[in-house]
Amino acid sequence: MGMTEKIRILLVKRSNMSEAELARKLNLLPQNFNIKMKRDNFTESDLQNIADVLDCDFKAGFVLRDTGEEI
Repeated sequence: MGMTEKIRILLVKRSNMSEAELARKLNLLPQNFNIKMKRDNFTESDLQNIADVLDCDFKAGFVLRDTGEEI
C-alpha cells in the first residue's frame, strides 16, 4: 500500500477531511498536493506535516533483520 492510499484512509478515519482541505492546512495549493498524491511522492518532512495536521504520529525507519535493531 502506497502513502497516497494511507493518507486517504487517514483522511476518512481521523477527520473526514478532503484532500483540498488537507492541502490548505499544509499551506499548499490543492493542485500541487494533488500532483504529490498522483505521483505518491512525499518527503519524510511532508509525511510528518501530514501526521501533525491529522493528529497522529509518523514513523519511518529500518530494522536490521539479524538483530531486530531499529535504525
